[in-house]
Amino acid sequence: MHVASLSLTDFRSYPAVELDLEPGATAFVGPNGQGKTNLIEAVGYLATHSSHRVATDAPLVRQGAQRAIIRSVVVKDDRRALIELEINPGRANRARVNRSPVPRPREALGLLRTVLFAPEDLALSKGDPSERRKFLDDLLVARAPRFAGVRADYDRVLKQRNALLRTAATTRIGRRRGSRKQDDDAAFAAAGAGDVMSTLEVWDSHLVRHGAELLAGRLDLVEALRPLAAKAYATLAPSSAPAGLEYRSSAGEDQADDKLSTDVSVLGINREDLAERLRAGLAEVRQAELDRGVTLVGPHRDDLLLTLGDLPARGYASHGESWSFALALRLAAYDLLRSDGGDPVLILDDVFAELDDQRRRRLTDIVAPAEQVLITAAVPDDVPAQLAGSRFDVTEGSVLRVR
Repeated sequence: MHVASLSLTDFRSYPAVELDLEPGATAFVGPNGQGKTNLIEAVGYLATHSSHRVATDAPLVRQGAQRAIIRSVVVKDDRRALIELEINPGRANRARVNRSPVPRPREALGLLRTVLFAPEDLALSKGDPSERRKFLDDLLVARAPRFAGVRADYDRVLKQRNALLRTAATTRIGRRRGSRKQDDDAAFAAAGAGDVMSTLEVWDSHLVRHGAELLAGRLDLVEALRPLAAKAYATLAPSSAPAGLEYRSSAGEDQADDKLSTDVSVLGINREDLAERLRAGLAEVRQAELDRGVTLVGPHRDDLLLTLGDLPARGYASHGESWSFALALRLAAYDLLRSDGGDPVLILDDVFAELDDQRRRRLTDIVAPAEQVLITAAVPDDVPAQLAGSRFDVTEGSVLRVR
């Protein structure tokens, strides 16, 4: 798989730009702040429908424009597909495949698969659990695009359930204070003051159904990633303790101590077992949820625990070890996608400047055989000689091919 062309309209800093690309290594070189990362961000967005830099779409649209458009020809097994995404902040995005509109943008997922390495990846080992959940879910969708729908359904149910819980919490506080004021939240209006609990049970069933499917997918993914991540980490940091992955579930955790203490991987991936565990977890924290007005159990509160030997990487790993673990996760994702069939496009956003010489050499040896590698670098010397293929210079918003 490779990207044969990239065309942007009003994306980030670019009013318009068109590039022809080919297999092998391509470097975008230029000083910071000139727009080189914007180019590879667009490729990543086309593959995942999300940015590795921002959480919302608004910053992706050039200032003063109403929308941004990404177009790309993707070649897989000698078959070409034209993918177009129209980004509309505050409104629904739109997508076309081979010039034909698709009902929902997520139906274009899977046509392009990428693995992106970026300085922000350090958050995988040092950041909040949300960073690791996003890593798992994005990879899950890349392997099986149907999980985009599962995740969307879960997020929708979670939002509705939280709305009901907030209303219940507000009402309980008002009653304790002797107030007759009631929140006019839609969830509460639909249920009525005396029916909150029965309505909550309905949302419980929806949350359990979608949550168990998402959880099963994550557990299967972690089992597949575990040996690949350990191997990649050992290659990058051979003198360090062995790397491990453990999925921790909020179902059954100690809410008082806020500890994640349950490794649900021991349950396997039987959806009925997982659904029952989620249902029991929700029942256990019912009172706390009503008091706090938020859903306390579910995949949205789970974590992927990274370990070095017997210790958690977060808080114990050195800066170099943290970087190596983040890279190992990305490399494991790359190997997993390759095993599914076809090389994904590798994107390395200013990564080599962050690594010492030893890790640069080892990472280069691993990624050099990939069908297509897109690299950004501030100076030409940051691009390893093994990856010296095509090159574009990026300065003041212009992109000029120099070889």
